[in-house]
Amino acid sequence: MRRLLPLAGGAWLAGFVAAPLLVVLVLAISTAAEGVPPFDLPWIGGISLDAFSLVLTDGFYVESLGGALLVAGGAATLCLLLAFPMALGLTRARPTWRGPLLFALLLPFWTGFLPRIGAWIGLLRDEGWVNTVLENLGLISAPLPLLYSWPALFLGMLHAYLPFAVLPLYASLSRRDPVLEEAAADLGATPWTVFFSVTLPLAIPGAAAAFLLVFIPAAGEYVIPELLGPPGTPMVGRVLWQEFFQNRDWPTAAALAVLLLALLLAPIRLFQRLGTRR
Repeated sequence: MRRLLPLAGGAWLAGFVAAPLLVVLVLAISTAAEGVPPFDLPWIGGISLDAFSLVLTDGFYVESLGGALLVAGGAATLCLLLAFPMALGLTRARPTWRGPLLFALLLPFWTGFLPRIGAWIGLLRDEGWVNTVLENLGLISAPLPLLYSWPALFLGMLHAYLPFAVLPLYASLSRRDPVLEEAAADLGATPWTVFFSVTLPLAIPGAAAAFLLVFIPAAGEYVIPELLGPPGTPMVGRVLWQEFFQNRDWPTAAALAVLLLALLLAPIRLFQRLGTRR
């Protein structure tokens, strides 16, 4: 039975991870053609690297890749800055309160993703609750353009991915030894000194994991930039959708997906090396 478990895990990875990646890679080296499906397989039309050449040289695709990485990095940084005090507060809360607080943190996942984004649309639109309250208080005379803006985009990212940053940080901080902080305080260190010299270094592995858990899915995000972000947001998820469903250029879309995956594998590998050295 124990020998079958690794085989089952390998079969699962091969069927649900390796096989889809292989399909995308085959599409990326295929030739675009008219018809259904809109491509010729490599063993029919020959291996073609035109899609990779187009994605790497065309400024539109390069901008979409760079914009996706910048937006993902900004969202991951904001989630990390907000998640750290939340995770620290969870570790210092009474044991009877930790369960309810974690339940409140995960409660948004009990509803669908699109209804949550739709709720933000209702809050941020010109006739939404935010503008209505501000106008009734006399703080503004005209509705603020809150929706379809960069703040709305990052607000949606924070709401969607914040738990992915809090949980690994909470797991890392909960394993720290409080005696170390108490010893530093007894030696005359101020609370800020204790935080930067003891607490923060102990939380670095959890912080790196939290950053990657937000950065990786946010880089390929499509729904939030489309529904909350500026109309011309250069996000690779939006470009992938356009190439697949509007332009029907499946090789170009697959090549763009392969390059995005390659860019995301680099920080993951770096994190693994840092963890091994640590």
